[in-house]
Amino acid sequence: MAVDRILLAAPRGFCAGVEMAIKALGWMVRTFDAPVYCYHEIVHNRRVVERFEALGVVFVDDIGHVPAGAPVMLSAHGSAPEVVTAAGSTGRFAVDAVCPLVTKVHHEVKVRAGRGYRIVYVGHEGHEEAVGTMAVAPSAISRVESVEEVVALPSFDEPVALLAQTTLSHRDWADVAEAAKGRFPDMWTPGRSDLCFATTNRQQALLQIVDRCDAMVVVGSANSSNTRALESLAVDAGCRRVIRINEASELPDDLHGVIGLTAGASAPEDLVAQVIDRLAPKTGVEEVRVTNEEEYFPPPRQLRDLVDAVSDALRVTLGATGAVPSVDDRAVDASDVLASLEATA
Repeated sequence: MAVDRILLAAPRGFCAGVEMAIKALGWMVRTFDAPVYCYHEIVHNRRVVERFEALGVVFVDDIGHVPAGAPVMLSAHGSAPEVVTAAGSTGRFAVDAVCPLVTKVHHEVKVRAGRGYRIVYVGHEGHEEAVGTMAVAPSAISRVESVEEVVALPSFDEPVALLAQTTLSHRDWADVAEAAKGRFPDMWTPGRSDLCFATTNRQQALLQIVDRCDAMVVVGSANSSNTRALESLAVDAGCRRVIRINEASELPDDLHGVIGLTAGASAPEDLVAQVIDRLAPKTGVEEVRVTNEEEYFPPPRQLRDLVDAVSDALRVTLGATGAVPSVDDRAVDASDVLASLEATA
């Protein structure tokens, strides 16, 4: 390849919700004997899922496939209320690793439905987050994905509220939201956007570099909504060539000139590093950063309770003067957790 330079978008890769979920599943793998179960893919990245499968994690799409008494984690995308309830039954140890931003939307659905609103929900058909969110109040929600679907909505007698899947592209959201406001002028909307800040940041970073690139490479899996949004955004911005890949081995051999590089919110940084190595730019890498992300989501409550219980047991075992090692979760990167698990497997 004759790649001159890489323009590296920042932020890119793991968001705070993905960091939390991966580290939480890492705790589960270290704490329990295999198999550990996970309802749906923990995050939408093929390589992350494969790495956990190699460590004995079994991913299921039906909570009934988790044996009684087994440890189970619910994915970052959020689950239907009946799934959350079922996960903690029959003696299972269940941890809900739902992203707090998705929890916010679930809460908004519950509150608005309880007040008699018809909810117009903008989300992708079949996406785990959309499925889980709609299950909070299924009789009160109408899902739309396009301006045409908004136009086709009936006139509702009840007041209308507008909510959204967190990982939507701003461009996808804006057109649909504008059409919904035209149909329902008195529509309620949340004071703070439902769209994920990390998704927005990654899109803004891509837009900062796309005009300077001969091609844009987006690292991430096909079932990742925010990854596909990055791919679409680069195309819409007029980039001459846009390539989405799962890993460096999928790079075409004819790339040349200046290459833009970013990664979806569920793609590990080591995959980005491998792409850089494969491209081997002659004049190096220029990172273009639009903002710093300092958001941190702590481990799920069920997992914190488990860690506290283990620490208490160790104190009893070691005696009052025994030292119990502690881990500052905030200071540990999810990519490092994955690497350490693989090294000890």
